[in-house]
Amino acid sequence: MTSTALPTHTREIHLAARPDGAPVATDFALVERRLPELADGQILVRNTWMSVDPYMRGRMDDKESYMPAFELDAALDGSAVGEVIASRSADITVGATVSHFAGWREHAIVDAATVTPIDPELAAPQHFLSVIGTTGLTAYAALTDIAPVRPGDTVFVSAAAGAVGSVAGQIAKALGAKRVVGSAGGPAKTRKLLDEFGFDAAIDYRVGDLAGQLKAAAPDGVDVYLDSVGGEHLKIAIEALNQHGRVALVGAISGYNGATTQQAPDLYLAATKEATLRGMLVTSYFPLFGEYIGKAVGWLAEGTLRTTETVYDGLDQAPAAFFGVLTGANTGKMLVRLG
Repeated sequence: MTSTALPTHTREIHLAARPDGAPVATDFALVERRLPELADGQILVRNTWMSVDPYMRGRMDDKESYMPAFELDAALDGSAVGEVIASRSADITVGATVSHFAGWREHAIVDAATVTPIDPELAAPQHFLSVIGTTGLTAYAALTDIAPVRPGDTVFVSAAAGAVGSVAGQIAKALGAKRVVGSAGGPAKTRKLLDEFGFDAAIDYRVGDLAGQLKAAAPDGVDVYLDSVGGEHLKIAIEALNQHGRVALVGAISGYNGATTQQAPDLYLAATKEATLRGMLVTSYFPLFGEYIGKAVGWLAEGTLRTTETVYDGLDQAPAAFFGVLTGANTGKMLVRLG
């Protein structure tokens, strides 16, 4: 089944050069290309929203990692949602809203078997890229399995005004944490942690003396730390850990551009505290999606879970959104709205 007046061309963001340190505009190119005909089992999606995520920086380097490196002079990819405007699949019909992994372009031809139909009546489509997408799942899995929160715990969250962190603080509360402390950059973000996301205390990493700020915010120590930053944040969190403390290693954005000034954590101190430091890849937790979405939709409905997004408009603004997510310009999830 197909619709009429289908587009013959689309625009994509290509990786034009591998960044040396922080990415710059010339590392990207906006390219128009002709759309091929659909093959059996394929669908054509008009993308409406795309996700912009810090982990993508690692894929721009030509090195082995848990995901393949982006190819030069080819479209980037990432999570997106959109409307199906043509279909050669009996399973996905025209008009359906789907999520998939062919973002960074205005239209995507994908195998129907690789997409996930979503219900826009359940939540706004862009929420499937954030609070009830892999962002929310990351926070949930980190705090229920990687570094489980127990009733009465004190929880510390870095990058707490970002996509994962802002959700994690609220989930920690829902799981019974007694005190939740977040780190963010600047007074506007720290105020948002307190006023909108329900954190009990907030520290501003731009002010300095992170160790002193954390000690004042968590005088009885830290039981659980969700780390999205690495470097000095991880170092001071280990110093503040209580015996048998738990750390979820979710990201290390402070080193994504090859920074060499990161402070090394004291792993011997972690050993003497009998601490657990465990990394996570959200892809390992996709089987948990159903459980998480069921809880998250309920939390959203009752106001236990609140979300916010930073939105750039137009595919041409995607590189700027990416620069922003690496420098902390976003509050909540960084998204690009495609028109």
